[in-house]
Amino acid sequence: MGWEEWLISTIARALAYGTPLLWGTLGEVYAERSGVVNLGVEGMMAIGAFSAFAVAQSTGNPGLGILVAAVAGGGAALIHAFLTVTLRANQYVSGLALTMFGLGLSGLLGRGWEGVPLKNPLPAITVPYLADIPILGPMLFQNQSIITYLGLVLAVVLWVLLYRTRWGITLRSVGESPATADALGVNVYLVRYLAVILGGVLAGVAGGYLSVEYRPSWTEGMTGGMGWIVIALTIFVAWDPVQAIGGAVLFGALYHLSYRLQPWVAPELLKLMPYAAAIIVLAFVGLGGAQRRRGAPGALGVPYARGEK
Repeated sequence: MGWEEWLISTIARALAYGTPLLWGTLGEVYAERSGVVNLGVEGMMAIGAFSAFAVAQSTGNPGLGILVAAVAGGGAALIHAFLTVTLRANQYVSGLALTMFGLGLSGLLGRGWEGVPLKNPLPAITVPYLADIPILGPMLFQNQSIITYLGLVLAVVLWVLLYRTRWGITLRSVGESPATADALGVNVYLVRYLAVILGGVLAGVAGGYLSVEYRPSWTEGMTGGMGWIVIALTIFVAWDPVQAIGGAVLFGALYHLSYRLQPWVAPELLKLMPYAAAIIVLAFVGLGGAQRRRGAPGALGVPYARGEK
């Protein structure tokens, strides 16, 4: 295989695997921009994956499955929002509990669906004309998911909303200084609720993509730690939606190479690559205030109560 075929294959598969990472990261970026950390991404993805598969298998409509996955993920995030925004519970504990809840519930409900192939997966698409471009065509525009393309468009839209609209200014102000935003008439609680629920919706879609297209079946634990990579990616891309595209593709490439390089490198070592990279990212930003230098929201992880300083 020549270098062109190798490059085309690697980027194409990196896009496919990076799709759920991108959707999950976009949701977490918005949640954390409002000041709320949600470590429950893995659980919301698992709930979304099971919900999408169960509905798609029962109805024969994978698009409806993705829609239900989005609703399920948003509903799970609503629980986290209630605990952390209204009750001011510890955000990290609540997120971890949500992950355990999501993994446990999806595993319990999915016992009867284990290993059953999806009858009608979401089809891959090829973009006319663009697919004929040398190198770039087969790399980007052949046999990719509509969810992949929607994720790329959504990243740009969310970037514009975050940096070029009044809503984005409001969201960022709530994440930086909720007391100041409140004094200016912003409903801090509503903004945080909406941001966290949006994060859950996008995480649900990420999980749904796994079970109705990427691996069209249901298997307990099929998210495989992606939610934790999303947490690291959110920091790695400096809470920026457009940079999330590059981060997702990079980690997707690491995952793909963990299989492609197995004839030359021990498979056990290769399978660690995406997760080792995530650990390195988290370790790096945790040293010497690097998180703040990279633009972390000032009130990230801090519950807000009106009238308190």
